[in-house]
Amino acid sequence: MAECVNDSDAESTINYGDYVVLKRGDVFKSVLVENKKKVIFEKQWFFLDNVVGQLYRTMFEIEASGSLKPKAVKGAGDSLDSKEAGQDNRHIVDDGRSQKLTRDDIETLKEQGLKGQEIVQQLIDNSTTFKDKTEFAQAKYIKKKKKKYESDITVLKPSARLLAMMYHGREPGKICHLRYDTLAQILTLGNIHAGSKIIVFETCAGLVLGSVMERMGGFGSVIQMYPGGGPTRAGMESFGLPSHFHETLHDFPLCKVNALLAGTLDLTEKDADSQANGSRIGGSDSSQETSGVSEEKKSEPQSMEVSVDPQEEMRRAERERLREQRAQEKKVKMEEKRKKLASAAALLEGRNADGLVIACRLHPCPVLMGLLKFLAPSRPFVVYCQYREPLIECYTKLREQGGAISLRLTDSWIRHYQVLPNRTHPLLLMSGGGGYLLSGTTVATDAAKARNPHKSEEPAAKRLKLDEISSSCDGSAKAISLV
Repeated sequence: MAECVNDSDAESTINYGDYVVLKRGDVFKSVLVENKKKVIFEKQWFFLDNVVGQLYRTMFEIEASGSLKPKAVKGAGDSLDSKEAGQDNRHIVDDGRSQKLTRDDIETLKEQGLKGQEIVQQLIDNSTTFKDKTEFAQAKYIKKKKKKYESDITVLKPSARLLAMMYHGREPGKICHLRYDTLAQILTLGNIHAGSKIIVFETCAGLVLGSVMERMGGFGSVIQMYPGGGPTRAGMESFGLPSHFHETLHDFPLCKVNALLAGTLDLTEKDADSQANGSRIGGSDSSQETSGVSEEKKSEPQSMEVSVDPQEEMRRAERERLREQRAQEKKVKMEEKRKKLASAAALLEGRNADGLVIACRLHPCPVLMGLLKFLAPSRPFVVYCQYREPLIECYTKLREQGGAISLRLTDSWIRHYQVLPNRTHPLLLMSGGGGYLLSGTTVATDAAKARNPHKSEEPAAKRLKLDEISSSCDGSAKAISLV
């Protein structure tokens, strides 16, 4: 029991090499904790050395030297709320003369070492109209000044929700404008859980991939399909997942899916090309060396008296050693890459994946039709797209082709509310759309055809009755013709 408590304490403290999320107001930023690394966040610079050993969700105050100092918990008497308040704001005139402190006075206060809360208190005391404002207007004024003059940041542990909010607030184009509520629906509709085998194809900077791995908890298998030369995992690295989580991750290039389905995948083709290139390079090096040796032999009779420089020989030997070392490292990397490709291909060849998640800026229809073949029957799949029309095409194609049921095309909508005493209302600014989702469940079509290879026939009794009726009709028709 004591070991479990110690492990939980170690996981809740910040160490060097950990990824953390900095929060100030509604702004987030993911950074790596390094020794004496200068971080710039919201136009302020500081060092993260003092956060090491502290607990997550600790609030720090930025000092003038750039160091972080843990902020004490506010007491009951630290509130800036005013006891005097007016009834309404109709008599307040915003002419710019209500504040007695000038910009130079505020800069002087900062030079004297006053903190953000003290500066805000000075602004309140030197405002001629603050006491005439209503209680709601006073709270709004204090919140605005705190945001401007207080330099407090909170260090949080990375999670799918925080990173989705960070990317959507700072760079929504990198994640195809994927909102965090839509990401939650993707994880739910895809039935992501520990011990499952999930295929992921995404171009959202690794955010969806990291969310899937976080939900699975390091158990199961994740196969990342990627376009181009290599997978993109910047967002996944920001999760700061343990090392054993990465052992469950496999990657497979999208360009080799057709070869894998056809059974013509050649895992040694790329290595052969690289070896051929290496042999050509090695051959050119050897030819250069032989030419150099022949030139030396030719010039040897002419300069017999000139002695060979030992430093030049050492430098030449060092260059040769480094060349061999680089070639060996490249060979090892290529072998590791081939093994990873073979392991991913072995997982896909079984065609028994438990789920499929697609979230990309490419057209999803051909990708979906190709990757659905790797899913086992009665398994969920979900496709995200920022626009509706590509998903409508996927929906129509699936209905025509078959192999999927419970098809649903939905859009995401969310609205934030301000919940405060006597002033609860929706926020004025909100996100216009969170994209569209196409979800469904696979079914086995080949098995149904195998069970019913021939066309269904009518029962024998019913067929006999129909034959009697047709023969009687033929007899009556002949009788009519004879008459």
